[in-house]
Amino acid sequence: PKTLSGGEQQRVALARAFVSKPAILFADEPTGSLDEASGSKVIELLFELNRENGSTLILVTHDPQLAQRCSRQLILQGGRLL
Repeated sequence: PKTLSGGEQQRVALARAFVSKPAILFADEPTGSLDEASGSKVIELLFELNRENGSTLILVTHDPQLAQRCSRQLILQGGRLL
């Protein structure tokens, strides 16, 4: 893993997370430390694996465009759920 890029490391982590076919997968800012191209690949893989496994995905993001891809959005503002 030391020779893998940040995006490659994230993709490996996603594959490992889905191997056990979890009922729920938590993803907290999964692209936060990645450049746009790598982040896009990771997000596509995340949603693809989510569809294939039929698991529930709980995704935390500050990116409104990414949030729009989710079937439901909950918004926290000032420590309150809106």
